[in-house]
Amino acid sequence: MLKHIYLSLSFCLLALGLNSALITPSDAQQQPQQSAQNVTHGSTTLVEQGSYINREGHSVHRPAHTVSGAVPAGATAQCRDASYSFSQNHRGTCSHHGGVAKWL
Repeated sequence: MLKHIYLSLSFCLLALGLNSALITPSDAQQQPQQSAQNVTHGSTTLVEQGSYINREGHSVHRPAHTVSGAVPAGATAQCRDASYSFSQNHRGTCSHHGGVAKWL
């Protein structure tokens, strides 16, 4: 029964051109896992990558750890999980990273 529903839904999505929106658990296991890549920020190498759009509409690097432990260029705070934040305002800084350990 479940397979019948899946096939019906797949057909509908295919007809709408949305087939890629439906991923089964077995498909998810076959998707290549993204490995962490080091990103250079200033002269310091960051472990995590990615950014978010803040309330002002600016793209801001997500909190990240450094390979060397040195403070990266542009960091505004160190989080309690030892990552560095590049937040442009205090509210929400180091959210999901244990809060702010110290402001830089």
